[in-house]
Amino acid sequence: MAIQALHAAATGMTALSTELDVISNNLANVNTTGFKASRVNFEDLVYQQKRQPGLESGPEQTPPAGLQVGLGTRISNTQYDFSLGNAMPTNNPTDLFVDGDGFFQVNILNEAGGGIGYTRAGNFFVNSEGDLVLGNSDGPRLTDGISIPAEVQPNQLSVSPDGVVNATMPDGSIQELGQLNLHTFVNKAGLKSIGGNIYVETEISGPAISGTPGEGVLGTIIQGHLESSNVSPVNELVSLIKTQRAFEMNSQTIQAADELLQTVSNLRRF
Repeated sequence: MAIQALHAAATGMTALSTELDVISNNLANVNTTGFKASRVNFEDLVYQQKRQPGLESGPEQTPPAGLQVGLGTRISNTQYDFSLGNAMPTNNPTDLFVDGDGFFQVNILNEAGGGIGYTRAGNFFVNSEGDLVLGNSDGPRLTDGISIPAEVQPNQLSVSPDGVVNATMPDGSIQELGQLNLHTFVNKAGLKSIGGNIYVETEISGPAISGTPGEGVLGTIIQGHLESSNVSPVNELVSLIKTQRAFEMNSQTIQAADELLQTVSNLRRF
């Protein structure tokens, strides 16, 4: 009946509204350093079995298919696209690009919930204490414990592809300041985003797998570059148009079901 069509179309409009929210967020972050786009995955709902497949309808009569009517759709999950963004040259010595799957590890401030976070954004600053901090609104510190001496300027820092941080001292000597490590996960799609370009691990992401740059799939570090957002504006705009059209078609389904119900209700007049 038309009642089922109303409810099925309503579930479609609800799910498509959420997809529109996700697309909007992707487009809003097209210039966010290290941002990873999300996509929405849909799944169909339970089916009303009006005739079971394979059920005999008479002597030696077995229909080749049953009669099943779906009751709509819903969003099963949102999935991150962790494909690598483009490397943007900045010539800033504290800007770091990970050419691989690795994440930097940072200490989340207590005011922001505390704990350990992971980020693909490599826009680091040197704070007043000489620590490397992520350039977001909270400024969490790198967990690698690298401290920059006060007499060393940022342009005197060098970071090798395998993560070794060196500084040129005022006397011209080279001093090793520490080692940057990278981290990855078995299921990166299971990470939880908390904003500020930071993810935290969850049970389904699994624990962090740590190592030095250049090991396995972690990738190497390129100094003086940043990773751009991997959002494709063209693809997102195409998805936006498709979502709008699907939303309109579901609204037309509701209109058609309403007209059918109105016809049925008017039968009482005859």
